Amino acid sequence: MIRLVVADDQAILRSGLVALLRLEGDLEVVGEAADAAGTLAAVAEHRPDVLLLDVQMPAGARADGRPGPDDGIAVAQELAAVDTPPRIIVLTTFGRAGYLRRTMEAGADGFMVKDTPVERLVDAIRRVDQGLRVVDPELAAQSLSVGPSPLTAKETEVLQATAAGGGTAAIAGRLFLTEGTVRNHISSAIRKLGVANRAEAVRTASDNGWI
Repeated sequence: MIRLVVADDQAILRSGLVALLRLEGDLEVVGEAADAAGTLAAVAEHRPDVLLLDVQMPAGARADGRPGPDDGIAVAQELAAVDTPPRIIVLTTFGRAGYLRRTMEAGADGFMVKDTPVERLVDAIRRVDQGLRVVDPELAAQSLSVGPSPLTAKETEVLQATAAGGGTAAIAGRLFLTEGTVRNHISSAIRKLGVANRAEAVRTASDNGWI
């Protein structure tokens, strides 16, 4: 049996997927999670062979009160550091090339969009359980054409904070940076992305899956 944990914040979608997976004789869903912290807890408790992981999830709270990771990609990064981590297939509504590159760099074994036929998903689960990698071929081609993010890690962090809302002072406070440093990172990102302002920078980086 291949033991699974399914992590998705959309309860109806998660329940439907679990019901379909349980129809397969060689698959056993041993846990579910609705946020990033809950995903880490479910993996620690159940030790699944494969984790089906959504990209955009709320952080949630860990048992000690600390917030969970920011999203599914951060969950994959955290799990990569544990002993005997599960194989990870990232499922996303957003078929963006940058997400593919970031999830693979984070240690995921597969990347598929949520409207993938269930038969193909089941096949992917079996493949990654055998140690193979499974990637949506259209997204793989798109990822090669888009290329890697031109942003530095700090520019990415500042744009993510910008996307969350708030002015320069609020962003600086959240990231423990000076306002001048925040402005410099935003200006650099605007220049690299070839856009006119911070709103367009956020939109471009988001559309490519770089933030």
